Amino acid sequence: MTIIESPHRLSLAHIARAASVIHPLFRDSPQFECEPLSQALGAPLLLKLETLNPLRSFKGRGADFFLHENAHRLAGRTLVCATAGNWGQAMAFVCRARQWPLVVYCATTANALKVERMRAMGADVRLYSEDFDAAKAEARRFCEANGAVFVEDGQEASISEGAGTIGLELLRTPTFDTVLVPLGNGALLTGIGRWIKAHAPAVRVIGVCAEGADAMAASWRQGRVIDRESVRTIADGIAVRQPVPAAVADMQGTVDEVLLVSEAAIERAMRLVFSSAGVLVEPAGVVGVAAVLEHPELRSRRLATVLCGSNLTQDQVARWLL
Repeated sequence: MTIIESPHRLSLAHIARAASVIHPLFRDSPQFECEPLSQALGAPLLLKLETLNPLRSFKGRGADFFLHENAHRLAGRTLVCATAGNWGQAMAFVCRARQWPLVVYCATTANALKVERMRAMGADVRLYSEDFDAAKAEARRFCEANGAVFVEDGQEASISEGAGTIGLELLRTPTFDTVLVPLGNGALLTGIGRWIKAHAPAVRVIGVCAEGADAMAASWRQGRVIDRESVRTIADGIAVRQPVPAAVADMQGTVDEVLLVSEAAIERAMRLVFSSAGVLVEPAGVVGVAAVLEHPELRSRRLATVLCGSNLTQDQVARWLL
């Protein structure tokens, strides 16, 4: 494949290479239209299932490509990350495979299932504060004191480029004119958007945030980083309070719109996907479907979305789905 680059931090050539070098467990995930779900929504919707892998999320793509690209440069260094859970699981998985030391910082309120899985994969998980961004700040302090390397989701270009392979795969089923992508730290949206805008520029790329965690939406609209003092949403995977500046910049030219969805719509979308498609999805992973429920103008489009995570505790399943 010949790649013609236009100026952007995320490289099309790197996304194309990632599609062949990241672990096969994370590539070529199923994508299809679920007829009962489309009928319930009143719009054709292509689903991309990023939940059918050992991590139950898309994060393995970016973590694996990051270490593939940076292993030589980082040899002998301890890696550190901060996470709501899925990013830490991905880093734990790829670091275990390479026998690489990893320290993970989480808020004390982090999903217990995700914390358990990170520890089971050998990560040194440290709980700090009830606030994720405070835990991230503590991770940075640890790195400064110990010479470790902080790996920030949304900051490292290779993480977004790994996630961009989802856009490459989506265009193999070119039945959609609008793609709805959950927007947290931005790696998923900017990676997908970078590839799609280069290869199918007429497709609208729309990010979706929770109303109670709108910092990335506000930052994109104003063209500068907008912090929030707090977040309030069940969608912990996209509950961003302090955006990563590089990720906000990456959205320029790759994102057409950012929509907000309510907590009620998120819960309704989880139940609808479970009942209509038989797929269990966590709140952050289903906000694309929530957007169709809450923004009826989308139903005149041919849609696609990424169901990007399914790590729910038994209590959460009972609370939201049963």
